[in-house]
Amino acid sequence: MKSIAERHKFILERLDRKGFVSVQELADDLEVTPPTIRKDLRILESQNLLIRSHGSASQVKPRVMDISINEKAEKNKEEKIRIAKAALGLIHPEDAIILASGSTVTAFANLLQPIDTINVVTPSLGIALLLNDRDNINVMVLGGKMYKKSLSVRGEYAAAGLKNISCSKLFIGCDGINTETGITCATTEEASLTNKMMAAAAQTIILADSSKFGRRGFGKICKLEDIDVIITDDGITEEMKDQIEEAGVQIIIA
Repeated sequence: MKSIAERHKFILERLDRKGFVSVQELADDLEVTPPTIRKDLRILESQNLLIRSHGSASQVKPRVMDISINEKAEKNKEEKIRIAKAALGLIHPEDAIILASGSTVTAFANLLQPIDTINVVTPSLGIALLLNDRDNINVMVLGGKMYKKSLSVRGEYAAAGLKNISCSKLFIGCDGINTETGITCATTEEASLTNKMMAAAAQTIILADSSKFGRRGFGKICKLEDIDVIITDDGITEEMKDQIEEAGVQIIIA
């Protein structure tokens, strides 16, 4: 059995890696009882090293920074490719889809090669250029103010381009998935446009690796229950998976 110091080191390392830890999974992995883990978490919280909530804990500073899409693309690359491949199974003939900006959505766009014609709407110039020469894809690019970090447009002109379209699916990324604060991103501008894209689509699908769980950004996109599907990797905890499904959201593990 590990000592208290070893358990605390294990907990903090996992929290740093995943942003979220489950009492039950920690108890199983460390071969101790859930009450022992809860006591460990209380001690670590008293030292301002984590925040406890509902059988789990998250980082004391879980907020995300607004970084460039190139930096994001280098993080968890293998997981993003697996998620992108899983998302391909949701594309059907004659779909009309919206692809938001973001590194995981871009990984999905990079693999998109539909057999039948589909329409794609996107605020991302990078995604538009990726898809422009693909057979069976008609691309519509939203207008608006260019945002350098994401290589995409935002603002009222981008939102205006959504008024006369109706799509079957919206694929988005995010910076935070939290059962309490919902779905968030780094900026309010991105959150606002994403919310309007949701209104233009029948179904909203999040593509996000497991590092996004338990974290939160400044801009709130929506509540967790407003999402239809989340595709992620196998790094997600069973407790988080259960909480998401209890909210009525389908979760697909890539």
